[in-house]
Amino acid sequence: MEENQNTSLFGLTIDPAAKSHLSDAARWAKFLAIVGFVMCALILVLAFFAGSFYSDIYTSNRYEGFNRDMQVNRNAVGIAVGIWYGIFAIVSFFPYLFLFQFASKMKSALLSDDQQTLNSSFQNLKKTFRYVGVLTIIGLVFVVLGLLVAIGTRTGLQR
Repeated sequence: MEENQNTSLFGLTIDPAAKSHLSDAARWAKFLAIVGFVMCALILVLAFFAGSFYSDIYTSNRYEGFNRDMQVNRNAVGIAVGIWYGIFAIVSFFPYLFLFQFASKMKSALLSDDQQTLNSSFQNLKKTFRYVGVLTIIGLVFVVLGLLVAIGTRTGLQR
């Protein structure tokens, strides 16, 4: 009995057309990752200046009545917003990192015909999709919880 020496899945290979598509995908992935890194950096800068920004807003005459009635701690609001932006920037950083690693390793794998590097590249792409998928599920859970709270609050106010 003859043993199949081809260990690739279903006998798939990377032909020149697939190589071209993967090369283009890697180029676009690297572009998107770099833009994402820049956006994360800008959000972090915004996080550091959020405290003074919100302090200036709440000290303006426009919000004078609001400040008196609500007893808003301007510093606490600025710090909370800064922390929120910081967390958002850090959470957003990782999919861009995985995407950048995918792009770099894919380019390297295509240039050197290295199967190990190609597999590592696809592993980073898988990490990107898994991370974004989990964040999407978490976001959907928060949306549903928010809707339930809004409906419950609305129903409670009508009684």
